[in-house]
Parts: sequence; structure tokens; C-alpha cells
Amino acid sequence: MPITDRIPYPVRTPIMAFALVVALAAALAGPALATTPTTKVVAKEGSVTSLGKTVLTTTKGHTLYSLSAEKKGRFICTDPGCLSAWKPLVVPKGVKPKGPVKLGTTMRPNGRRQVTFKGLPLYSFNGDVRKGEANGEGIKDVGTWHAAVTGPLAAEPQPQPESPNPNPPYSPPSEPKYPY
Repeated sequence: MPITDRIPYPVRTPIMAFALVVALAAALAGPALATTPTTKVVAKEGSVTSLGKTVLTTTKGHTLYSLSAEKKGRFICTDPGCLSAWKPLVVPKGVKPKGPVKLGTTMRPNGRRQVTFKGLPLYSFNGDVRKGEANGEGIKDVGTWHAAVTGPLAAEPQPQPESPNPNPPYSPPSEPKYPY
């Protein structure tokens, strides 16, 4: 005789209902957990002394730029000539970009997700070879290319003048010369 035949019918129904609720909850939670976006650090901050500014950089330290005319989902840099000089900063679908400031994404015409800062798509410039360079700053095209500035250049600490020592070293009083 199977075990279920030994459990009275009124007890079996709540057990089966509970099992059904647990299975349904697991089925509904599975897709919700699977669609949670992962994050990836794609930018950091760096100093560009020629601009006197702190800017967004790639994780390798190269300055990131935006094109002034690329606003509200309008892309200008889409042809091979532009894309050979200006490389879009992209992330895979489902990845949320992370950096020292709030970043977003927008869909490029080719379907890739490009990282944005203050709503403007970000690019690196192939004319920047070393960290701290901003050779793309001010280049005029259909718009003007600008480094993604996050703030002023951090001021270097100024040397402080030496203050007189309030506690000079102890020197014993000189002995007066008394005739003996």
C-alpha cells in the first residue's frame, strides 16, 4: 500500500497546495533573478594637466570624449572613417556600466550598447597614446569633441612655511662668572 493511501485525504490537500505554491514561486522568481543586470567597471577618473581638469578615462587611463552634436539619441559618428579615429565605449547587453560617476547606456544604430555620461555617448580617441593625453579635445567635426570632464584638477598641496618651534631645545643657563 503506497504511503499516500495511508495519509487521510484532508491532510493530503494542504500538503499538495503548499508544494504547488512553492513551485510557482520558484518559477516566477527564476526569470526575475536571471534578468538582474551585472555591473562592470568601464571608466575611472584621471588628470589631464593640459586641460587643468579631471576627466573620465578608460580602465587603461585613456581620456574619454563626447561629441557635442550627439544628443537625444542622434548619432553622428557612424561611418568607418569616424569610427577608425573614435572608438565607442560599449558594453554587452545586460551589463550596467560602472565608474566614478553615474553612467548610462544608449543603443547605437548597429545595435550595440554605448556607455553615456550626462546623456552623451563616450568614445576614446586613437590620437591619445599615453595616459593623461587629451589630443582629441576641441577637434571640430559636425560638432566639437570634448573630454568628459568630471571636475577641476585636484590642487597639489602647497608647501607650508616652517613655523618657529614653540618648544625650542633645552639649553642650561650659563653660569655667571663670580670672583672667588
